[in-house]
Amino acid sequence: MTPSRRGLAAATLLTIAATLTTVAPATAVQTTTTASGLPIGDADLTETRSSESLAKGVTLTRIVRGTEPAPADQINTTPRGPWVVNVLTIDPRRARGQLQATYGADLARVEKTSDLVRTAGAVAGVNASFFTFTANPAYPGEQVGLGIFDGKLLSEPLTDPAEANLLIDAKSNKVLTGHLSWTGQLRNRWTGQQLPLEFINHPPVASDTVLFTPEFAAATPSGAGVEVVFDRRGCVVRTATARGTTLTKSQFAVQATGEDTNALLALTERGCVDRQLAVADQRGRKVQLHKGLYGVTGRYQLTSNGAVVVPAGSGSFFARNPRTIAGTTHDGKIILATIDGRQTTSVGTTMDETAAVAKALGLHDSINLDGGGSTAMARADGTLINHPSGTGGAERAVGDAVAFVPN
Repeated sequence: MTPSRRGLAAATLLTIAATLTTVAPATAVQTTTTASGLPIGDADLTETRSSESLAKGVTLTRIVRGTEPAPADQINTTPRGPWVVNVLTIDPRRARGQLQATYGADLARVEKTSDLVRTAGAVAGVNASFFTFTANPAYPGEQVGLGIFDGKLLSEPLTDPAEANLLIDAKSNKVLTGHLSWTGQLRNRWTGQQLPLEFINHPPVASDTVLFTPEFAAATPSGAGVEVVFDRRGCVVRTATARGTTLTKSQFAVQATGEDTNALLALTERGCVDRQLAVADQRGRKVQLHKGLYGVTGRYQLTSNGAVVVPAGSGSFFARNPRTIAGTTHDGKIILATIDGRQTTSVGTTMDETAAVAKALGLHDSINLDGGGSTAMARADGTLINHPSGTGGAERAVGDAVAFVPN
């Protein structure tokens, strides 16, 4: 479930508690079987829950609701399920570590969630942002919306109110859910001349001015237009009348196409420039970009202040699908959850059902992350916890992941 770039986002911003973990021996505890539980499907369905400790303050709970496999032709309609939900709960009062967003070798490539979790040395994690996927084969991992990694704004939030963001401050242990906004521009230090930026690390289309960082890919996108490369001080290293180059770790580039090319050339003809990037929360308050800050993008807020806020909708996105959920409880616990779907052994959830599950899990504020074939949850050694919807349970490579990394 990965829509094309630049068109998602919505919700409410609230500060809540967040992160922390230390590795401990895993233990398993089977709970009782009950005929009540999650508010999805028929009320008489049997529901079984089992839990295990993955680390101090980090618990994995598996919920199975319904006992009989669904007829293949009734997956989208059956009230009998079954549903398989995996819930990762992080208690910041007991755990030690950080919740972080992580990507692979660069932003443009994709990697499996299990590999991202293992490489990060995390206790566990889930897939995160919507990404370009098949819409741009050259850069399939490019995020569709906000991307902040260790304080660097590497992908800008969208103006589409459907976008919902998860913002993680690992230093202060705060998590926000909602919709962020941004502004970006270049300013010539000598002349004061300014030039707005349309995108960050996103191939320009018609008449765009785009900032590229070394994290994007092995090389910047090629094609017609102008590209100016700057050093770490913002002074021009080289100017080219065609796009596409490699960057060192201390450089950045700005590409312009169409009518924007002359403006970029005029701005950089003499002197050096400053990059001015700013992020604000839904109330317009500045979000300080600092080391230890992470942000990923989802689609639609599920709950806000304890109330279900997902909008009404129709079409395949709102129908039953595998889902990935992230949010916080009223008492500050962090929850990452997956719901398997498109299978006779777990049918998935509609957006309404997803919000109902989030509320039943105690999520005071929560968002819907990328789902469908992307939905995955993995352990420290890279083994999958859930069962992805790909053929034979095959795991899809994704753009990024959210994982809990112990100190």
